[in-house]
Amino acid sequence: QKNLGTIIGTRTWGGLVGMTANARLKDGGYIGVPRFGIYNEEGDWIIEGVGVYPDIEVVDTPHRLARGEDPSIQAAVELLLQKLEEDPVEPWPVPAPPDRSGWIEIEIE
Repeated sequence: QKNLGTIIGTRTWGGLVGMTANARLKDGGYIGVPRFGIYNEEGDWIIEGVGVYPDIEVVDTPHRLARGEDPSIQAAVELLLQKLEEDPVEPWPVPAPPDRSGWIEIEIE
């Protein structure tokens, strides 16, 4: 919503309604009640049952992960390298070291 970054991967599962443990049962269980949902600034319920879609879809298949590959990390690195090429980072200006030659030295006995 604030465009703070790029989401890479697959759609999230969409389960965002939190539950609270209300009544404890004699067998140690409890009765859970769904209570906490997420809504947007317009007051519409969002994400639950739908999930969040990525900006770049990448599927991490088990056989690639088993070979030590990580397609999501690969896609992220490729994206960052592309962004650095398009908009290189300017070196941060570093001032000259301060002149401390006039400081007073204290002798410790």
